[in-house]
Amino acid sequence: MEKPMLEVCDLIKQYRQSDTVIHAVNRATFRVEDGEFVAIMGTSGSGKSTLLHLCAGLLSPNSGLIRIRGNDITKMSADKLARFRGQYVGFIFQKHNLIPQLTALENITLPAMMMKKPDYSYEHSLKKLTETLKIRDRLHHLPDALSGGQQQRVAIARALINRPQILFADEPTGNLDRKNADEVMELLLQMRQEMGQTLLMVTHDAALAARADRILYMEDGVLSPRPFL
Repeated sequence: MEKPMLEVCDLIKQYRQSDTVIHAVNRATFRVEDGEFVAIMGTSGSGKSTLLHLCAGLLSPNSGLIRIRGNDITKMSADKLARFRGQYVGFIFQKHNLIPQLTALENITLPAMMMKKPDYSYEHSLKKLTETLKIRDRLHHLPDALSGGQQQRVAIARALINRPQILFADEPTGNLDRKNADEVMELLLQMRQEMGQTLLMVTHDAALAARADRILYMEDGVLSPRPFL
């Protein structure tokens, strides 16, 4: 039996505020199958972005298990985790997280330069991504010369340049107007279909979540397959 793309079991992430312990993620358990698109919905502060960062290896949990393709990332050293993420994981941040001193092209190709996969030439992917995302004429501009929608397109291209097997997206359209949000989501789903990625997306937008194969709900750090009353 093939392993799920993502498997999470009893995941806990706590923060301490003065004498109070905050359970940002409280025993989350779920799995995402290969090629599945799962959306996570919840109010601000419910813990959904923390959960996404944990699953992608950007944060470390207090306890619990996170497996990507059967590999437990919670037991990896920092160097091994960085290599693993470069090989298998793409991440789209809500606020783009582009490096302001680098051009759009340099931001996109940075992950490919860092990984240097011996069996992979990124030029074809770069051409296809930038054409599909309609940013080929903006590649030599710095981020502050781009609109919000263009910056998000650059961030999507950067997340996809290494052809990751699983893509994590944290409110990928949260800072965009409705028109740009719809365009970016269509492009994201198009690229996912063409590349065959698994997608785990945090969103507060019910219309976007409705496009997913399945929706999970989060409230006060607790994850549920059903909406909270």
